[in-house]
Amino acid sequence: MQPSRRSRPRRLQYNLGVLLKKILRYFNILAAIVAVAALLLLYWYGWRPLPQTSGTVQAPISAAATIARDRQGIPHITAASVEDALFLQGFVTAQDRLWQMDALRRLAGGALAEIFGPQALESDLAARRLRLRKLAQQQYAVLPVADRRALDAYVRGVNYFVSTNRDRLPVEFRLLGYEPRPWSGVDSLLIGLHMFRVLTSTWELERQKMRLLETGDRALVERLYPLRSGLEPAPGSNGWALAGRLAATGKPILAGDPHLEYSLPSIWHPVHLRAPGLDVIGAAITGVPCVIIGHNRDIAWTMTNLQYDVQDLYEEKLDPQTGRYLFAGRVEQAQLETEVIPVRGAPSFELKIWVTRHGPVVAEEKGRYWAVRWTAADTTSYGFPFLDINRARNWSEFRAALARFVGPAQNFVYADREGHIGYQVAGRLPIRKTHRGDLPADGSSGQHEWQGYIPFEDLPSVFDPPSGIIVTANQNPFPTNYPYPVNGSFAPHYRAAQIRALLSARSGWRPEEMLAIQKDVYSAFHHALARAAVAAWDRSAKGDAGPADAIEILRTWNGQMEKDQAAPLLAVLLESHFRKAVVERASPGNSLIYRFEIAPAALEQLLRERPGEWFADWDEVLLKALSGALEEGRRMQGREVRRWRWGYANRLVIAHPVLSRLPLIGKYLRVGPVPMSGATTTVKQTTTRIGPSLRTVVDFADLDGTWFVLPTGVSGHPLSGHFKDQWEDYYAGRARRLEFDRIETRRVLRVEPAGG
Repeated sequence: MQPSRRSRPRRLQYNLGVLLKKILRYFNILAAIVAVAALLLLYWYGWRPLPQTSGTVQAPISAAATIARDRQGIPHITAASVEDALFLQGFVTAQDRLWQMDALRRLAGGALAEIFGPQALESDLAARRLRLRKLAQQQYAVLPVADRRALDAYVRGVNYFVSTNRDRLPVEFRLLGYEPRPWSGVDSLLIGLHMFRVLTSTWELERQKMRLLETGDRALVERLYPLRSGLEPAPGSNGWALAGRLAATGKPILAGDPHLEYSLPSIWHPVHLRAPGLDVIGAAITGVPCVIIGHNRDIAWTMTNLQYDVQDLYEEKLDPQTGRYLFAGRVEQAQLETEVIPVRGAPSFELKIWVTRHGPVVAEEKGRYWAVRWTAADTTSYGFPFLDINRARNWSEFRAALARFVGPAQNFVYADREGHIGYQVAGRLPIRKTHRGDLPADGSSGQHEWQGYIPFEDLPSVFDPPSGIIVTANQNPFPTNYPYPVNGSFAPHYRAAQIRALLSARSGWRPEEMLAIQKDVYSAFHHALARAAVAAWDRSAKGDAGPADAIEILRTWNGQMEKDQAAPLLAVLLESHFRKAVVERASPGNSLIYRFEIAPAALEQLLRERPGEWFADWDEVLLKALSGALEEGRRMQGREVRRWRWGYANRLVIAHPVLSRLPLIGKYLRVGPVPMSGATTTVKQTTTRIGPSLRTVVDFADLDGTWFVLPTGVSGHPLSGHFKDQWEDYYAGRARRLEFDRIETRRVLRVEPAGG
């Protein structure tokens, strides 16, 4: 019997239903397989590399030790000797940050292209031209015995971790398909040299100024390069100390927030080291032993970059074929060095570098050659004084350790439990007799050589000032009657002046109130520029009604660079267009190349004085700059100025260089984009690239009450709970307790001597 026509659709519907159920079942099975595979991959490559933080391990140390992890994941190391403590510091740093350590030494040594390919070649070339690895090798060769012993202990700890965890390496090594080479003392010194380079690379400024002078008016160009604004607080990244009489507790308070380029993870790795004669806590540089910023039981210290000029360009009369060049009337032979740079997925690149008595040739243009002399390249003597700093008990021992510090030149701010505060410049600062260092010197004459370094005892130093306040914010700390010539790319006075004004307003300060100062976003410069534009508008004929709304926004603005306001963006764009007009007047055609840190102070001084040789009508220049700012801002954020938001333009992204690029999950392995308050001239100095790399406040009334926060977290592992767990506190301007004695331990790893 044939099925009825009515039953056929039912049978078809039934068959389709069965088929769909089968497809759905197979799909669910496939999805389950994919999910299980994903979980297995996540476990194998993400979870397995997480460090062992509890239980017991064996290691080649002299006696039993412990590594206690607190609520933030910070390691508190207790060991029987200083060398054991440093060994374990190397071990825990590798636990938390091994791939970052490898990436940093590659960045410093010019070996990124080996793992990232041609896109990293330019970075490698820049590092190789400065010969950083060769310098690190030379530094290691002349290290004092005690310094080398400390460094080698740290190195052994790193390598012990690597050798015992080769099957559990961080996921970045697996994704990029390589394994780390053994760590060495040279690698740690190389990372130190990377920081030296980041904080002192000023030779490009000499060529910049040279270009401005080639087409410009010398007198006008010089006004754009002042050494000081004349308003710097004495004695000169933010760091300050308050005497106990100004604090509610009666004990000194020290605060610091060094400004560096953002990274994920942070450049800093917090650690606590305990051993006989050593009890210190704070921030270490990843890959470098000891605590760089922190406190022990007796003293606390922080630092800011001095920004003194420690690099000079010398124009060499050089034959690039033979390497012969002139010096003081005779021919000398440059040394030829060849660097072969492996490039992943492409042929190796061969770089040839001529090295004269002044240093490597780093720039060439139209047959002109410039070599750079740099204090970091002076390896006749070298010391690593941070272990001595970590163990110092008073001002005299602290200064004795700083006397061995060679750079990068820093402002050190100090406080101690006895109630003293102090300030000391440290590092090698060259003495120039016949040139200022702001322009390339004639390398062939022999007349512009350095005359040694400024003696340590002659460097700026202050101890227990009558005001009870010490403030540094990268400003020029050298008095006008300083006996040595001074040059540098110093910061304008705005940040330092604001900090001092806030601290001087009252006494009775509590440690946690320092955090509010660290996140202050008032810009005296942008406020002054806004008021000048409003005054210019009020004096004008007001024929053009276009800027009227913008003027009212600037008129009622309080100078706070808040992310949710329109006025800060308008003021920043006004600064940009006003700066272009000023530089174009001084050096036609070069308005886009002028970059100098003290530029805001130079612009404000010109605006106050309004010299006639620059412009006949400064108001006209200001209003034209305002018109250009409005036009640019409307292209960025629309025609309605009141709807503009500074934070939309000042948006921060902190991205892991590898993990943030992963499909689907990469967006969870970065911070942002988030709108940021602040500017280059505010205490909370923020840009889309640079900001406070940590914040710390030390209270000698209660060392367990020390405040500390990183932009991200302690760990470099993406599946760790401490990968970026500090971000919310950092963003809100809060901090966490850095426990010293009363440690709320979450996990303890016991380390037994190998074979014991």
